[in-house]
Amino acid sequence: MTGAVQALETGLGFPAAASDGYRDGIPTFWVDRDQLHWVLAFLKDRVSSPYRLLYDLSATDERMRTHHPEQHSDFTLIYHLFSFDRNEYIRIKTALDEKNLSVDTSTDLWPAANWYEREVWDMFGIRFSGHPHLTRILMPRTWDGHPLRKDHPARATEMGEFRLPEAKENIEQEALRFRPEEWGMQRTRGDSDIIFLNIGPQHPGTHGVLRIVVQLDGEEIVDCVPEIGFHHRGAEKMGERQTWHTYIPYTDRVDYLGGVMNNLAYLTAVEKLAGITVPPRAQVIRVMLSELFRIISHLVWYGTFSQDLGQLSPVFYTFNDRERAFAIIEAICGARMHPNWFRIGGVAQDLPRGWDSMFRDFVKYLPPKLAEYDREILGNRIFQARTRGVGAITTQEAIEWGITGPMLRACGFQWDFRKKQPYSGYEQFQFDIPTGSHGDCFDRAVVRVEEMRQSLRIIEQCVNQMPEGPYKSDHPLASPPLKQNTMHDIETLITHFLSVSWGPVIPPGEALGAIEATKGNNGYYLVSDGGNYSYRTRIRTPSFPHIQALPLMCRGRLVPDLLALLGAMDYVLADIDR
Repeated sequence: MTGAVQALETGLGFPAAASDGYRDGIPTFWVDRDQLHWVLAFLKDRVSSPYRLLYDLSATDERMRTHHPEQHSDFTLIYHLFSFDRNEYIRIKTALDEKNLSVDTSTDLWPAANWYEREVWDMFGIRFSGHPHLTRILMPRTWDGHPLRKDHPARATEMGEFRLPEAKENIEQEALRFRPEEWGMQRTRGDSDIIFLNIGPQHPGTHGVLRIVVQLDGEEIVDCVPEIGFHHRGAEKMGERQTWHTYIPYTDRVDYLGGVMNNLAYLTAVEKLAGITVPPRAQVIRVMLSELFRIISHLVWYGTFSQDLGQLSPVFYTFNDRERAFAIIEAICGARMHPNWFRIGGVAQDLPRGWDSMFRDFVKYLPPKLAEYDREILGNRIFQARTRGVGAITTQEAIEWGITGPMLRACGFQWDFRKKQPYSGYEQFQFDIPTGSHGDCFDRAVVRVEEMRQSLRIIEQCVNQMPEGPYKSDHPLASPPLKQNTMHDIETLITHFLSVSWGPVIPPGEALGAIEATKGNNGYYLVSDGGNYSYRTRIRTPSFPHIQALPLMCRGRLVPDLLALLGAMDYVLADIDR
């Protein structure tokens, strides 16, 4: 029992929830709403080896749940905190009555709580007293209702025909008008007039449909307000109507540059819920393809980042290398960007003949190319002038804002969840964790480039050490089961048919599955009510807290620096909006 858990149980009188309902082993505590803020403050600042990272904040509408958790409630507020010193998560829950959906804000503890609380208000209607700007964040301001409530329609066909008469269009347009006073911004600064500049939502520098309202005093950025939600597609709501296995392709579309890595984060949680052990061969195949997609994602970032800073040639070279990697993905999975190839308990098929030679050729091909790009890009004086010292943050600031992945490691903090909390057999591979020292745009670039080299090391070990054996678990909840097992009797054939069409029935429980994705920590928090689909699907993405920290990094810089910051951040809009 850790010190924090013991303090909550004995010193503060909060009993730990029964562990059988939480298949991830994370200590879970129910806290009264009146004591919630105090407990969060205690865990963040007052306990030894504190939980500095607000990993995630979400909620669940419990009103239609059959297998209720320890405390019956209409809604449950869920905080996931993480301690780097302890290398462990802790889960704090608060039961809320539908007639009194309000708690105190935690924005005074974590700046990252700002957007998370706005999202919970937007999706569930839970208010946070004292929040500086509690408005919708993913849905339009004119939206009626809270989409992740169970009584909100899940399909467009349930909502009636959409119409946009002129009067409604005018209302929608007016709702998009930016009013600086709402954000505590001044229109003057001393003797200077302040300019408010819209960058986006359709601008090549924003890498997608993102709007950033920049407050300018001449050329200097005083502040900025990122506006997200234009790419929101209800990915979490979809998880409530898709079966466990038919939801896998939807995960591909979240970080759409991460490919199978999205599948891995989701399946890590599903397999914890189901108690499925993935065979060694399937684990290594998953690692090999995930690292190939890490390279694919980083190649896209490398070329487009240099293009953002004025270099035209590198994007053609890096995209050519990406095509070579996609040729391998296509040969193995039959698809490219969205392969939908991982399955519950393993992968869809075994590796085809000749797979190893394709990987060996790629492992030999890419290192000289990376060395060439280092000279062309990292060694370029203009690139260095545009990135060194730009957007620098400290390790402490990164943690306060919920930043993980390469951006955190660029601050000099050697933390990689593949090393610290190994999953899918990563503990058997040898690789280094690259870090920076200044936490600026240049160090973020150096870290990602070195990560590609480390991914090549991992892929080479996978090729050389690929174990024999099944590519899929024989667990009865692994879906779909092996085809050859259906030829024994009619009962097995029927079971196969139901597993393919309806999917597995996962036992009641909750679990968090988290991985080191291409852009940081990606986690799926899943709630099963004992059915063939998820009762609650929560997607914690790295891009969401990263883009929230943009104002911290751009204040006092110039507009061209803002575009460098956006490029160095390596976010994906679907990863932000879901």
